[in-house]
Amino acid sequence: MAEAFNEIVLPAEKARRYAAVAEEIAAVLEGEPNLVARMATVSSMLASSFDHYFWTGFYIVDPAKGDELVVGPYQGTLGCMRIAFGRGVCGTAAATRQTQLVEDVHAFPGHIACDGRSASEIVVPVFDPEGGLLAVFDVDSDRPAAFDVTDQQGLERILAQTFGRRA
Repeated sequence: MAEAFNEIVLPAEKARRYAAVAEEIAAVLEGEPNLVARMATVSSMLASSFDHYFWTGFYIVDPAKGDELVVGPYQGTLGCMRIAFGRGVCGTAAATRQTQLVEDVHAFPGHIACDGRSASEIVVPVFDPEGGLLAVFDVDSDRPAAFDVTDQQGLERILAQTFGRRA
């Protein structure tokens, strides 16, 4: 696997890194049908590929509740166990089915502080091939404004290729 970045990089370099990681993930997951294995692998490979990632993982739609997320495979400190749709950044991404790019989590209405060191966040909805919401993919950084449109595009592409499609 390619080496992680140790500093903030230019958007073009970051875009190339996302493309390379997308190829690596696709190769590793080829033929693997298990959803948990796929999520664990994506979390691990992305967490080790970008230095600005502090917490990386999935919150899965709880089929028993339908409007609540439960923590899934992740890399990092302890995550929140459950998040209601519409609550915090993850719940907002689930409710709206749209990526949330947050430069300052402390300014986000209803932000849930699972770890007080988190400063910025990006949350991408994850869809199955039929367009149903499976989960959200959450990445936190301990740096303010750590994520940009390059991160958004890279993550949306990787998640669409790995789990299904974009909404």
